[in-house]
Amino acid sequence: MQFYPSDIQGLIEIVPRIFTDERGIFFESYNQKMFEENGLPASFVQDNQSFSVKGTLRGLHFQNPPYAQGKLVRTIRGKILDVAVDVRPASPTFGQHATFVLDGHVHRMVYVPEGFAHGFLALEDSIVTYKCTRLYHKASEGGIVWNDPQLDIRWGVEKPIVSEKDQLLPAFREYVEKLTGTR
Repeated sequence: MQFYPSDIQGLIEIVPRIFTDERGIFFESYNQKMFEENGLPASFVQDNQSFSVKGTLRGLHFQNPPYAQGKLVRTIRGKILDVAVDVRPASPTFGQHATFVLDGHVHRMVYVPEGFAHGFLALEDSIVTYKCTRLYHKASEGGIVWNDPQLDIRWGVEKPIVSEKDQLLPAFREYVEKLTGTR
């Protein structure tokens, strides 16, 4: 496994070593020792999986402290545009985002640390799975609307399939105002 830090501290792309032969492929999708050696959490307590039809956009979601979650995200089948937005107020990259293409044929993964809003767009019909460092806590749900003009995320699609709940998420400006207590 190789670990590639992004320009945003804590956000890591992971490339597994793929073994192929006439039977197919094999790879490790998680290795506790390697994660520890690379400064990543080694304990995950919940696994989630979703299927999304092409054009579906999920996010941008996060869990508020003290229930914030780190996530190890990968695509089992299909291809997604994965997006992580730094929502850590003290971070020098607060409000910045990074994108990754995760493909079920390539098997790259991304570790999204606590303090990030996360979402993805299904570029093909896709099965996505992610391991979480903390259990889901409904009362701690948070989010930012996917098409926020201040974040200026280039999703590459004008009219994605978005749940009503995700369409009603607040703007990034509203998130900042809530953090700072300003209006």
